[in-house]
Amino acid sequence: MESLGSRIKQLRLRAKLNKAALARKVGVSDVTISYWESGAIKQIGHERLVALADALDCSLATLLEGDSAPQLLTLTHTGPLPWEQVQATTITVPHHLPLKIDWKAPCVMATPGKETDFSPVVSGDLLLLGPTHVFHKAGHYLIQRDGRFVIEHFSKAPTDTSIHAVLLAHWCPA
Repeated sequence: MESLGSRIKQLRLRAKLNKAALARKVGVSDVTISYWESGAIKQIGHERLVALADALDCSLATLLEGDSAPQLLTLTHTGPLPWEQVQATTITVPHHLPLKIDWKAPCVMATPGKETDFSPVVSGDLLLLGPTHVFHKAGHYLIQRDGRFVIEHFSKAPTDTSIHAVLLAHWCPA
């Protein structure tokens, strides 16, 4: 399995950027880029991962999973959930990705469909969702209310609502 560091280097070379140019685009030093590529630094925060994907002109899925990354699924208010769709591919959370909840099960990357409102998530954002029917801890969950899927924050387990997924990570475009 290819490491994140080798993917960063491969994508940097594909984008025809040297380490200094990539560092300027991401807002870090070129030494940091070297550490990421060598694997000396294994954990990279959400903001830096999003900035890296943007600077390398690739999707976050490609940065994290490589060129064989699963297709980004669309989350809509009605219809099948992204992980119930035929073309859905689950991923295992990369160990270097910090999450809101400790998650060991498969998950999916998705984005809200155009002209949908999943406040606080908007169209164009990237979500990492963990399919579950169980409340884990305070956070945002995908639920069904009045026949529509919505994202709501719960501080304790809901008693009158079925949970469909937990929001593990949320990235907004810069």
